[in-house]
Amino acid sequence: MTKKKRRNVTYKDWVTEEGLIKIEGWARDGLINEDISKEIGIHPSTLYDWQNKYPEIAEALKRGKDVIDRQVENALLKRALGYDYKEVTQERIIKKDIKGDPMTDLHGFPIAEMVTTKVVTKQVTPDTTAQIFWLKNRKPEQWRDKQQVEHSGQIDTGLNKLNSILEQLKE
Repeated sequence: MTKKKRRNVTYKDWVTEEGLIKIEGWARDGLINEDISKEIGIHPSTLYDWQNKYPEIAEALKRGKDVIDRQVENALLKRALGYDYKEVTQERIIKKDIKGDPMTDLHGFPIAEMVTTKVVTKQVTPDTTAQIFWLKNRKPEQWRDKQQVEHSGQIDTGLNKLNSILEQLKE
């Protein structure tokens, strides 16, 4: 049994135009860095090192991820706001000649075509879960589950103010 010699992969193989296009494409396809490193044939930590040392690799990953991140953001926003779509129903109809007889091909089979019989505009209602997710991430100071409240340690029941008013009335 012979072992295959495996050539060591270096960053020089991937800072080429072709290599950077592949890296950007994998990122755009939604692959995470661990998956991209497998595609390249390196350990994930090596990819992270390359990102830190070679800005062109970091930029290719960033460009690819920006595209898919924007698509996901747009889909989330669309889901949060609701949207309309058209549902098209098609039926298979046998073609007929001038006399009204079914048309056939050379083998005697009827010739059919798909015909749109109904188009209905439907609505997807806004998704409250998507809305909550969006708001918690876009406006965390207003929408986070846990609000930060600072206490000075004093409890003002209003008695101090009432006592001062009573003192003024006595005078």
